[in-house]
Amino acid sequence: MKTPALAAPLVLALLLSLAPPVQAATPAQAAARGGAAALSPVPGEVIVRFKPEASVLRRSALAAGAAPAGVAQVLAQRASSLGARTGRLLQAGPAVGERTQLVRAAGVDAAELARALAADPEVEWAEPNGRRRLLAAPNDPLYGPATVLTRPGGPDSGQWYLRAPTAEVVSGIDIEAAWARTRGSANVVVAVLDTGVRFQHPDLGRVASGGKLLDGYDFVTDRDVSNDGDGRDADPSDPGDWISSDDRGLSKFSDCELSPSSWHGTVTSSLVGARTDDGVGMAGTAPGVNVLPVRVLGKCFGTDADIQAGMRWAAGLPVDGVPANPHPARVLNMSLGSSGSCTASYQAAVDDVLAAGAVIVAAAGNSAGGPVGVPGNCRGVIAVLALRHAGTKVGFSDLGPEIGIAAPGGNCVNVGPGDACVYPILAATDLGARGPVESAWTNSFDITVGTSFSSPLVAGVAGLMFSQQPALSPADVRQALQATARPFPTSGADNGSDPTPVAQCQPPRTDGNGNTVEQLQCYCTTALCGAGMLDAGAAVAAVAGLLARIDVTPAAPVAGTAVQLSANGSVAGSGRQITAWAWTLLDGGGVTAGFSTASNAATAAFLPTAAGTVRVRLTVTDDLGQQHSTEQSVAVAAAPSTPGLPGGGTGGGGGGGGGAMSLLWLLLLAAAAAVLMRKPRRG
Repeated sequence: MKTPALAAPLVLALLLSLAPPVQAATPAQAAARGGAAALSPVPGEVIVRFKPEASVLRRSALAAGAAPAGVAQVLAQRASSLGARTGRLLQAGPAVGERTQLVRAAGVDAAELARALAADPEVEWAEPNGRRRLLAAPNDPLYGPATVLTRPGGPDSGQWYLRAPTAEVVSGIDIEAAWARTRGSANVVVAVLDTGVRFQHPDLGRVASGGKLLDGYDFVTDRDVSNDGDGRDADPSDPGDWISSDDRGLSKFSDCELSPSSWHGTVTSSLVGARTDDGVGMAGTAPGVNVLPVRVLGKCFGTDADIQAGMRWAAGLPVDGVPANPHPARVLNMSLGSSGSCTASYQAAVDDVLAAGAVIVAAAGNSAGGPVGVPGNCRGVIAVLALRHAGTKVGFSDLGPEIGIAAPGGNCVNVGPGDACVYPILAATDLGARGPVESAWTNSFDITVGTSFSSPLVAGVAGLMFSQQPALSPADVRQALQATARPFPTSGADNGSDPTPVAQCQPPRTDGNGNTVEQLQCYCTTALCGAGMLDAGAAVAAVAGLLARIDVTPAAPVAGTAVQLSANGSVAGSGRQITAWAWTLLDGGGVTAGFSTASNAATAAFLPTAAGTVRVRLTVTDDLGQQHSTEQSVAVAAAPSTPGLPGGGTGGGGGGGGGAMSLLWLLLLAAAAAVLMRKPRRG
């Protein structure tokens, strides 16, 4: 919701004093702040990552399994040492990851402090500790605030978004086709990084009591934001995240909107894994998986430091001062974010999680056609755009080339004031406006819509894919989701009573004042809305059998060094064997001196002569004749220069690449390929 800036604190105080009391919560109302302007960073707080060789790490080393008090002492020593070198009095905040922690300085602008600390030779990077909101639909008139009428006994909207697509409901994800193969394995964990969860909800409950929720963890450090009287602890229960007039009197909440509690984490958790076939409530996308609640959001926002620590912990990575996660997740759902480019700290967290083998699914954002926000725009994240039932982009959804795939996000654009919303996303919630009161489900009057609720549908399907094939990598999941996505429709949509034709989606743009130009419902393209519409049945089927995979050695190739490609990580279906391998050089990038592979071999090799990108295809065949192909782009960096050699080359030929050198390289390549030509393991 867009609110004009107020001219003076007195006017603000008057308006707040006239504001109506908080009413019963509806997720759409409470989550509307997800479309508001980005929040400023936490004053005086900076996330710092030290370089691996930093002396402060050697002087203040952390012992494995150190107690929280010992961790706090080491973090304080590092902050003090950094402050002494930069001439500032720094206090230590919590750990964020390996070599990474929060530091604070009173009375200093966060951006100014980050610049000063980043200049220290022992610091890899330093960033202001930003604040991110939960992401749900903005409270704009077009998207139905007049239909958000709390009517006890209001009609259920039904779970149209899970069913097979029809001529009317084009974007249904066809979950029953996926369930025909698997409803999910309890060995697969999907982490939900959000506001926490209501363990008492009958569609959720604890795993220990026959429910779906693992114990999880609360990473919200600030006690005012956490609203539960403490900081980080082992209880991720959601106490409510309402914002009152009294809260607005605190500086940290002064730019937050008045709102009842959203129960946002309960909503998203239920969309992933609500209990199914129990005669109660709703069905989850992946009812057989276990859900790990990781609380990183509190009242109005969550900080980057807490969110990034939660990401690492969810994937099973250590976070200093926090007990190890006994249930590492294969999938992280992040229905949160804000505007701006992906920062170094978020990209580092994403890279760590992907390296641990976990997939990250994130909401695109809800600024009505703006660019994808953080963390959805980080490299490696599967960002999800929201679709109407008709398969067009929902007006509130953001879009752009960073989108990986699209899924239903709910819409009420086709109804008028007082009418029931026909296509919201039904989910679990609580009726409390502040603290919890009674478990419930959203419906056609108490509506749930937003990219926040598209994301957990994709995360749940990813959980089913891992249940079907545990050997999948994050790249495998992305590729299968995108390869099986259904095409976007190019006709058949409407704007309700608005006769304006639906246009094709355009890239995000700004006006003369730098404000995002709203882009409402539009026909999607793969350039802006991802590979297509989520098809759960096809995605799970795609990983149920043969799976081709390419492993590259070395992981970071450089010119002049042989690159080895292996298909030994490919997987056959249950009871089957891979019997044939075929390699194709699709694009040598102008940098390959040769591509070598034996006939029907599980290995190949090439020798790059310069920096560039090489693209190859692998096709594997099993003993039933079924085939699967995958493609891999291999980025090659320039060879490091060697002092004293002409032209900064690596020796021989004066950097000119003469015939003798090319012959030597080819001989080396042949030797490398010969080493690789051995009988592969059969999977």
